[in-house]
Amino acid sequence: MTTILAIDPGTEQSGWCYFRNGGVTLSGVMDNPGMLGRLSCQVVADVLAIEMITSQGMPVGQTTFETCVWIGRFKQAWPRPEEVLLIPRHAVKMHVCNHPRAKDSNIRQALIDKLGRVGTKADKGPLYGVTSHAWAAVAVAVTAAEQMRDPLSSKTKAA
Repeated sequence: MTTILAIDPGTEQSGWCYFRNGGVTLSGVMDNPGMLGRLSCQVVADVLAIEMITSQGMPVGQTTFETCVWIGRFKQAWPRPEEVLLIPRHAVKMHVCNHPRAKDSNIRQALIDKLGRVGTKADKGPLYGVTSHAWAAVAVAVTAAEQMRDPLSSKTKAA
């Protein structure tokens, strides 16, 4: 059974989740130096999948470049950097929602439809505890897991 650590990178914090057997085992949002430390010394996953920034033909700001630097640092901290899956955001949107203009709310609902309800503290569902940027990390994990299972349908390559 493969465990995927998926990351939605940001400039200062990143969403993350561990995904195994078709479900989220743990998720959260962590500051980037903490995530870097987790990758370099506490790895309990078989695969690292990171959402990758791609050009959309529009000018970008400094935060985009800072996020790119963190993607590179995360990849390099992984024990097997050449095997890291870099999954473009548009590939996640197409895989999870089958639409290139899907918004975060569409992706969240599609994940709930696929994986199960969030639930409450008293009645926890399979996605209980997933918050904020961790939703994007779950989408990256689902995309990676399903594309690894069916590599012929994958347009994503390890980078």
